Amino acid sequence: MSAKNVAVIGGGAWGTALAAHAARHDHAVKLWAREDEVVRDVVERHENRLFLEGVPLPKSLVASGDAREVLAGAEIVILVPPSAFLRSVASAVAPHVPKHARVVIATKGIETGSQKLMLDVVADVMPSESLVVLSGPSFAREVASGLPTDVVVASRDEAAAAEVQDALHSPMFRVYTSKDPIGVEVGGALKNVLAIAAGVCEGLGMGTNARAALITRGLSEMARFGVALGADPLTFIGLSGVGDLILTATGPLSRNRALGAKIAEGIDAAKYLASQRTVAEGYLTAKAAWELAQRLGVDVPITEQVYAVLHEGRPLFEAMKLLMTRASKGELWGFR
Repeated sequence: MSAKNVAVIGGGAWGTALAAHAARHDHAVKLWAREDEVVRDVVERHENRLFLEGVPLPKSLVASGDAREVLAGAEIVILVPPSAFLRSVASAVAPHVPKHARVVIATKGIETGSQKLMLDVVADVMPSESLVVLSGPSFAREVASGLPTDVVVASRDEAAAAEVQDALHSPMFRVYTSKDPIGVEVGGALKNVLAIAAGVCEGLGMGTNARAALITRGLSEMARFGVALGADPLTFIGLSGVGDLILTATGPLSRNRALGAKIAEGIDAAKYLASQRTVAEGYLTAKAAWELAQRLGVDVPITEQVYAVLHEGRPLFEAMKLLMTRASKGELWGFR
């Protein structure tokens, strides 16, 4: 592996974690952050107290609020803004992305309104068949701390995925490749919605049987949704599907699981999220995913109930009753 010039666009927890990993892997890494305090912290204290307090960052990591400066000479560009801002940020930086740079999308979600996957959002402003998607079970704090993590990078261009794999793979951050960016994206988006449901389940004291059933049927729902968009169903038994779903639905660092638990306590979701510095992507993704499923004609009962609770005010126990009283049926992996 040769050292690369890497630009990371987005100074939140996940962007900072990826930047820290790349810098520890001997790449020349520049991090763009919107928040002045993040830039100062990274440069002066080698820490991001706003999003990853207590995690030391490599001294070689550079940060700036000037996207043009960060992108100058970049060979790999990693986009990590929240899904609601990916289009505007990608549009703003597109003129400064070097022509031959590999562009990696590490944002997970579905765009509200257009109902587009993140890959398609970026393709609107940076048309290319070589865009790469990065996903998998990866809490930012653990990656930033150098703990073992496996992820997957997917692209229609196998050479692009292989180049990004070569640049980021390490013994503590194993990177696999995939030719199915749609499936990888769907897994990364829907697991956040399903994790909200898992948090509600836990918060209401429904037990571990119920949580296991919810995760399993949620995986089936995820596969149906992805296949309708053209994904390979086998992708969902990989890192970006079942791997990320298990982590996000059960892990203590999951913001989406935490949101579900707060809803179970009777706390208003929108008010809770407004009080948080970090983003629980499942909140907006639930609405976009439900609307897209309606358009596709795909049955997504868990996503439907999460959407109804979050955005239509449906009572939790009514949503639970609607799920548990559905007609009985046979089990067929991914398609019923």
